[in-house]
Amino acid sequence: MTDYADDLLPPSVDPTKKALGIRRVIARNEAGTRSVMMVRDHVVITDEKESNTGPTPLEMCLSSLLGCEGVIINRCAEAMQFKYSAVDIEGDGEVDQRGSRGVQGVRPYFNWVKLKIRIHTDEPQDRFERLTRNVEYRCPVMNLFKSADVDVQIDWVRVPS
Repeated sequence: MTDYADDLLPPSVDPTKKALGIRRVIARNEAGTRSVMMVRDHVVITDEKESNTGPTPLEMCLSSLLGCEGVIINRCAEAMQFKYSAVDIEGDGEVDQRGSRGVQGVRPYFNWVKLKIRIHTDEPQDRFERLTRNVEYRCPVMNLFKSADVDVQIDWVRVPS
């Protein structure tokens, strides 16, 4: 069996030079549950289910995870010359709402997140597994969830094209 570290793709940037980036978001909340953010030229709205003018902030976190997985799958696939036609991602996460309402000892964020990632490809299983290992290693949002001690479970599925 290949050592995990030996299976990682080489960096796509010079590892000796910092490549720092700043992300900026501006928000306005008018004394309610709805917030309107500007991200570059994009308007993003979050709200709670009761008023329902946008996804909840935690739904946006989950959406960010799915979107980030899509980006990192694409970057790793390009580096590996891994051919695929599409990716379908589903995500579910459990939250105990008592946490965000001030109950001590109850975390206000996800207890667990389950992803099902279907990659449409005719690549062999060993290359598919290498892709998945590299995506899990590189995905920034995935690693934020894991660093927050969220139990992240991923079901990777190779779907023949």
